[in-house]
Amino acid sequence: MKKRSLWKKGAPFFLLLSLLILWELIVRIFKVETWLLPAPSAIFKEGAADSSRIMEQLASTVELSLLGLMIGSAIGLLLAASLHLFPAVKDAVYPLLILSQNVPIIVLAPLLVIWFGFGLLPKLIVITLVCFFPVAVAALDGLRQTPYELKHYFEMMGASKRQLFWKLELPHSFPFVFSGLKIAATYSVMGAVISEWLGAKQGIGVYMTMASKSFRTDRVFVAIFIVMALSLLFFLCISLLEKYTVSWKRREDQERDARH
Repeated sequence: MKKRSLWKKGAPFFLLLSLLILWELIVRIFKVETWLLPAPSAIFKEGAADSSRIMEQLASTVELSLLGLMIGSAIGLLLAASLHLFPAVKDAVYPLLILSQNVPIIVLAPLLVIWFGFGLLPKLIVITLVCFFPVAVAALDGLRQTPYELKHYFEMMGASKRQLFWKLELPHSFPFVFSGLKIAATYSVMGAVISEWLGAKQGIGVYMTMASKSFRTDRVFVAIFIVMALSLLFFLCISLLEKYTVSWKRREDQERDARH
């Protein structure tokens, strides 16, 4: 059982390592030009050689991603709570939320620059737009799926609508909220990179753009790997926060698995 658990945890790493080895072999066997498709070894070598510059760019992207994620998540939670407490508003607003996600960010971004300039505001708007929706939808689903039996019990105990929301519906929605936050956390990095294409002075998006224009494919892949690693790091941080915040949910799952 222990070996199986170790394999389950290590399987993604071994799969990724196998893919990188296969990539390396294909490039070497078929002698693919570096400008077309660099080998993983060349990408990691370039990343190490340019590490000081990359770290400066990375700090800017991390700061922008976190700020946008916090703003987008807060708006998503407030929106979900408002739509849940006022069902009539939900019927009118919910379709508009869905439509807001059908506007391509890459098309909207230049318009935001025209309207708000090259400062921080248009970049935060881009990240907020990609982050608030998964949080809002997940939180709304969590609030709506509160067990009827528990709600009925609270109402029998004389709980007001406010007490019902704060003491039952909101805590019950936490696992759903964290699911939305995990998605938003990965989207925030993508949103930050897209927003940096608008005309930022530094950031991984700027580094990627400069590398692409100079046909440094190895540096483009360095930027891609960094974005992937940063997204994974954000996802793991949210998962760790969920583990300690929603511990009661984990105990319920363990008890259910034990019964089955």
